[in-house]
Amino acid sequence: MSDPEFDLNDLSKLPVPQPRPVAIAAAKRAALEAFDNTTEKSFAPTKGLDFVACLSRIATKLWSFTMNTRLLSGTALATLLIAPIAGLTAYQLMLNHSSTPMLIGEAGMEKDSAASPAAVPSDLDYGTVRTYIAPAKPDAAYSETELGPISESDSRELRQYVERKKSESSADPDKGTASPQIAQDKLTDTTVAAAPAVKAFGRMAQADQAVGLAAPEAVMSPAPMPEAPMVERESRDKFSEVKSNSVVAVATQPVSTFSVDVDTSGYSSLRRMLNQGVLPEHDAVRLEEMVNYFPYSYAGPETATQAFKANVTVTPTPWNQNTKLLHIGIKGYDLPVAEQKAANLVFLLDVSGSMDEPDKLPLLKASFRLLVNKLKPTDTVSIVTYAGDAGIVLEPTKASDKSKILNAIDNLQPGGSTAGEAGINAAYKLAEQAFVKDGVNRIMLATDGDFNVGAASDEDLKKLVEDKRKSGVFLSVLGFGQGNYQDGFMQTLAQNGNGIAAYIDTLSEAEKVLVQEATASLFTIAKDVKIQVEFNPATVSEYRLIGYETRHLNNEDFNNDRVDAGDIGSGHTVTAVYEMTPKGAPGQTNDPLRYNTDAAKPAASDSSEYAFVKIRYKLPTEATSRLVTQPVTSSNEVKDIAAAPEDVRFGIAVTAFGEKLRDEDQVSNYPYSDIEVLAASSRGTDAFGYRGEFQKLVRLAAGLN
Repeated sequence: MSDPEFDLNDLSKLPVPQPRPVAIAAAKRAALEAFDNTTEKSFAPTKGLDFVACLSRIATKLWSFTMNTRLLSGTALATLLIAPIAGLTAYQLMLNHSSTPMLIGEAGMEKDSAASPAAVPSDLDYGTVRTYIAPAKPDAAYSETELGPISESDSRELRQYVERKKSESSADPDKGTASPQIAQDKLTDTTVAAAPAVKAFGRMAQADQAVGLAAPEAVMSPAPMPEAPMVERESRDKFSEVKSNSVVAVATQPVSTFSVDVDTSGYSSLRRMLNQGVLPEHDAVRLEEMVNYFPYSYAGPETATQAFKANVTVTPTPWNQNTKLLHIGIKGYDLPVAEQKAANLVFLLDVSGSMDEPDKLPLLKASFRLLVNKLKPTDTVSIVTYAGDAGIVLEPTKASDKSKILNAIDNLQPGGSTAGEAGINAAYKLAEQAFVKDGVNRIMLATDGDFNVGAASDEDLKKLVEDKRKSGVFLSVLGFGQGNYQDGFMQTLAQNGNGIAAYIDTLSEAEKVLVQEATASLFTIAKDVKIQVEFNPATVSEYRLIGYETRHLNNEDFNNDRVDAGDIGSGHTVTAVYEMTPKGAPGQTNDPLRYNTDAAKPAASDSSEYAFVKIRYKLPTEATSRLVTQPVTSSNEVKDIAAAPEDVRFGIAVTAFGEKLRDEDQVSNYPYSDIEVLAASSRGTDAFGYRGEFQKLVRLAAGLN
């Protein structure tokens, strides 16, 4: 049986198929992924593909319009609008690999004499291939930047396709038997560049089959599409290694010291993963960022000179009847509008080629529009972009000229590689140019996290940010997208720049960070905030700090004002939870010491204290720290967790959820259902729905385990 030969021009003669929303969405995703893969592996920087990139952007925008318009979505008209652009884009993309058209047909059919067989890696013995894309020039003629090595996933999917076709040929006599000569050949008629196209069209068929629809007819050949499992693109997101805190014996180490953390990127990042049906990896779960994501109504200080107030509560542990939880809640001073000083903001925006995805640059632009609308007329905005080279898009401009700022944001376009070093240097120059004395001077870096161009190393950039903060210019980081997000590096930049690190996965998250919490994100009320807890060996035998693994400080760092620590913004809340084992309680992890018994004999006056909490901080303009202390006694204890304040109970529920996601031994017998019940009982008014959303995530995680 012989398949008819198709030319690309024949696509225009095919009848328009009945529109199927699932198939249309799958085709769009597959085609874009094929385009991305080919662009990433086969070409030089994006700006070298101006025409194809333009077509891709047109197709994407047209697709978004048709699919989001109620009158067009799911109609034949929608298909007619998008199909010509998509076909032309694919055609031009293939032409970029060749000066002559590629042939598409069946193995053994007559080929263009100008097309030379392409060399294939020796480890790829595919046998007969029924549907293939013949290259227009030998593999050796392609440069490494054009093709790149074949990926493991492409190799595996092609091999699965060939094996299926061989099986069909031997099992179904009606389909005929492959030519013996062809069956003995290597895959010399398929180039590495064909892999994305095979993968794309294969996934279109699989998407329909997954929802019980008949597989669509093959566009490139009547041959059936492969039924191999869908292979997802490998993620290059990187998270700093997190080694969970161990249980510590009070007799040997009674003091625990750490820096506060108000970052929230860890929570929104794992929320995205769970909503995509994926359990987050261990290192992606940062417990302190999960707990601190939520607003709490802790009691706060009355004046800015005090900066914040500590609130402590001791409760029973829901997952262990032999331990107690020490919950520490800090509330920062909430600056009234009249006390908020002028802000000098520099938007440092990544517009490199990797940002050309719906959850990256388009979301970034919408997010910063929200922030601009929040600013006071006297605030100043500058915009620097970086892609290949850094460029100043907007000189310092008063926020009163809102239309000029918004137009500059709207006109941003992606393209080029990532010149992170040049961008940061240009941003600091603008920040210094428009510096506001006694005001807010902050760079807001928005990126997918991939800094890959520039002479500076990660340590150089870290040192630059650290030095510039001494001048009063701080730096915050907003992360977007997935696939190449360098979470650890972004965290490091924010920490050394006296700023926050947030991850924007939705416009709702942008509204939370840049509108609802704008004063906390922009106005620092205390810097270098450190917490030190000393446990009483007469009442506590063991403890463990839950989270803050990357914020650990040496005990001697607490009184050293030269040691950098976290900052707290206006109205910010910080929560820390310790699990502690009372003296004499069963189930202790550490054996008692044989010789050191003096430490367990405190003065009688100490018998009612569990611990002593100390907090050091500096006011934003001061270099000398101030000290706040708070004893933790039986008067701070509740006998039943139901009697604890709502905020305390909810924070404990979030803590348990984080430990569950990390698969920690301590919560192995505490089910997700109990966590959800605890969260539901402490949901409160939940004005913005954050706590209700948390309950949904708990249910999703339970279903994925």
